[in-house]
Amino acid sequence: MTNLHTPQAGDDGAPDDDVVALLMRQHGDIRNLFDEVEASKGDARQDAFHRLVRLLAVHETAEEEVVHPFVRRNVEGGNDIVDARLGEEHAAKETLSALDDTDTRDPKFMPQFLSLRADVEEHARAEERYEFIHIRRSTNATALAALAKGVKAAEATAPTRPHPGVESAAANVALGPVAALMDRTRDAIRKATS
Repeated sequence: MTNLHTPQAGDDGAPDDDVVALLMRQHGDIRNLFDEVEASKGDARQDAFHRLVRLLAVHETAEEEVVHPFVRRNVEGGNDIVDARLGEEHAAKETLSALDDTDTRDPKFMPQFLSLRADVEEHARAEERYEFIHIRRSTNATALAALAKGVKAAEATAPTRPHPGVESAAANVALGPVAALMDRTRDAIRKATS
């Protein structure tokens, strides 16, 4: 029987009852997947890249639906902070979307991939510095846990592919379910045919 007071844990055993810890762990998972794509070849690279695309799409959607609105409302200068992050996310989604249609064996893939990696890592550092620190400072453990639940709920229904131009909570709520269904269907077809 599960203890209802035990926080859920991620794959690394860290509790998921703190939104900052949850998102920081995901940033680590993203860095690890970038490493895996870079170090692998052939089908293994393609598989690792598809997992990276999925994680980035789901992660960014959850931040757009939960984290950014919280920062806008609760952090001084939050609108400017979030607008800068959304600009970074849009650019990364465009690159990621183009790369998602490129075979990882294509000679053009790796230079674009490395550029994407630099942009995503810079974006993650900006989130950690300008959003996550302020979230932790501006709220209590109960709110951190509620935000973590919101992130996990958003991730459960998020699209699994990048959708440039869908970077706001309202756009994600309006378009997300349809995009998620299409993406998950595309994922199933890709898996069945590979």
